Amino acid sequence: MYAVEVRDHVMIAHSLPGEVFGPAQGKHGATYVVDVAFFRSELGPERIVVDIGRALDALKAALAPLAYADLDEAPATRGELTTTEWLCRFIFDRLAAAAREGALGPGSEGVERIRVTLNESHVARAWFEAAP
Repeated sequence: MYAVEVRDHVMIAHSLPGEVFGPAQGKHGATYVVDVAFFRSELGPERIVVDIGRALDALKAALAPLAYADLDEAPATRGELTTTEWLCRFIFDRLAAAAREGALGPGSEGVERIRVTLNESHVARAWFEAAP
């Protein structure tokens, strides 16, 4: 399996209502390091998984609705329980659409899986992985 992984970061604020979230119930900020891996089992004629520059652009676009936003109030996330796991899927859905639309350049059509990892800190991360 071949893979290309790109990285960016996003700064957000949110609250996570519910006793299970302990101190995170209150409004707090987070800076996530976001890693996205694109997988395919065979390379196409260009011998790439996806165009790295276009993958970085797609990731930046996927993060734009979240960047510096209060997710409790932002239009794209208002009313959602914006856990790290949920945010992984939010970002994945946008990148999967980019892959299906060919926005990742040559190789987009061959992407078999995408993994979105949000690193909360040096000791905790979550991810979502599926076919686009």
